[in-house]
Amino acid sequence: MAASKPVEAAVIAAAAPSSGSGVGGGGTAGPGTGGLPRWQLALAVGAPLLLGAGAMYLWSRQQRRREDGGRGDASGPKRNSERKTPEGRASPAPGSGHPEGPGAHLDMNSLDRAQAAKNKGNKYFKAGKYEQAIQCYTEAISLCPTEKNVDLSTFYQNRAAAFEQLQKWKEVAQDCTKAVELNPKYVKALFRRAKAHEKLDNKKECLEDVTAVCILEGFQNQQSMLLADKVLKLLGKEKAKEKYKNREPLMPSPQFIKSYFSSFTDDIISQPMLKGEKSDEDKDKEGEALEVKENSGYLKAKQYMEEENYDKIISECSKEIDSEGKYMAEALLLRATFYLLIGNANAAKPDLDKVISLKEANVKLRANALIKRGSMYMQQQQPLLSTQDFNMAADIDPQNADVYHHRGQLKILLDQVEEAVADFDECIRLRPESALAQAQKCFALYRQAYTGNNSSQIQAAMKGFEEVIKKFPRCAEGYALYAQALTDQQQFGKADEMYDKCIDLEPDNATTYVHKGLLQLQWKQDLDRGLELISKAIEIDNKCDFAYETMGTIEVQRGNMEKAIDMFNKAINLAKSEMEMAHLYSLCDAAHAQIEVAKIYGLKPPTL
Repeated sequence: MAASKPVEAAVIAAAAPSSGSGVGGGGTAGPGTGGLPRWQLALAVGAPLLLGAGAMYLWSRQQRRREDGGRGDASGPKRNSERKTPEGRASPAPGSGHPEGPGAHLDMNSLDRAQAAKNKGNKYFKAGKYEQAIQCYTEAISLCPTEKNVDLSTFYQNRAAAFEQLQKWKEVAQDCTKAVELNPKYVKALFRRAKAHEKLDNKKECLEDVTAVCILEGFQNQQSMLLADKVLKLLGKEKAKEKYKNREPLMPSPQFIKSYFSSFTDDIISQPMLKGEKSDEDKDKEGEALEVKENSGYLKAKQYMEEENYDKIISECSKEIDSEGKYMAEALLLRATFYLLIGNANAAKPDLDKVISLKEANVKLRANALIKRGSMYMQQQQPLLSTQDFNMAADIDPQNADVYHHRGQLKILLDQVEEAVADFDECIRLRPESALAQAQKCFALYRQAYTGNNSSQIQAAMKGFEEVIKKFPRCAEGYALYAQALTDQQQFGKADEMYDKCIDLEPDNATTYVHKGLLQLQWKQDLDRGLELISKAIEIDNKCDFAYETMGTIEVQRGNMEKAIDMFNKAINLAKSEMEMAHLYSLCDAAHAQIEVAKIYGLKPPTL
């Protein structure tokens, strides 16, 4: 069994933006996340990030303050109010004081008249008379001395606020641009322009403005962070939709494929070839590679499975299906499975549908097809259809342990922990030797206790992990999930030992090296060791998108934007689902936005 097996190693990334998520992952908020959007980490808040228990851990000063009540600084309140009203003056800027000299009296009179017009405009604004307010702000702009940059920027921003109330988005953007040209770090104007760009569907410009706002505010304003999260998701979805439609199918690594199939115990198509399936000649060739009858595409595909020659499996299954051979149902399921593995859900679904509808087919085949279709639906964010398929699988094959095992994982993703535990219990009842189900049950109980802040239940869950690894010392997943829980509890040394156990059991599992590398960052702030381990993961499996994504996020936090973008692009090319690809594009776009913000405003968050 694979250490810290990604969710898609059981269900092809069901609801999981990152293929590095553990059983509790899938992009849902897990223990320790605080609900923090992952794009924010890609904007380099200035601290290492940790991916464990299927979630990201941010331990920067800003995050700690959020957890303590969201304070912007040691004494100030969290800035989370809607920016609607006009203002008196913008924040002071260098050189904004009143000039001294012979012309000062005349300038002050002009500025006083401008301020009076602005104040009159503010009264109209508060009364909801926006057209009159605009006239007053226009008068203030015309009266204001041109060297009074900050005051002038305020007048433009106030007029933009009035235009905003009239939903004149182009005028809002134009006035905010004037305000920002006069006062480049004017947060209100930048944020208002970001909202106008959103309305005008200028997503790239919106992202750049809101990125600047988030950095200037130290990521303390939920309103601006939510807008950034929203526009990044929209950009990611748009780009992923186009890219995924035209992508070249890519077979995962052999390690990933074997890990995926190992999560099933009642899967006929992944079982070794039976004696009756071999040709007479093969039966006499003990220890040699099997030869099968050429007229059976399915049996040939099974032979390729045993030889790990995965690229030929789909074509051989197609031969069996086209000829309507003896193993047509098996061939349909095997072909669908490999379509899912290469990320072609559209091709997989008709095959799965047909297997499910074949009443005369082996019930194990139909149940397995339902599990895989249900997982596919979860990946496509259709939890109701997913749940229906899993329930149907349980109805037609109630003694199938795989159904309860995989439905339990689905329930974890849906935060239905009690139902998940019940499913794992049923899986264990049917297969008492199922170490994987017992480890995942412990993780489900731990997650429930952690999110509920129940210390006694946390201790009980931790004790449960100890019992699992004692009973099943060869179960790498048990060590991996225990390591994630130990990391939550800041028992870093012991977590490191658990990851070492995983590596001893499965030295070719790239994901474990990534998790161990991230642990070094959180535990010892040892960046070199962390990157060394993640590089080792890529060396082991150059198709490990989780490793590239993690490396990219770390490079963002080091300030190496170009290298980060390169890593994200590599992960994008390896993404196994459109949803995962959209998430990766969001990270990439966040890095691009930071490059632009640095060029335009000279703004850079703290780096490692």
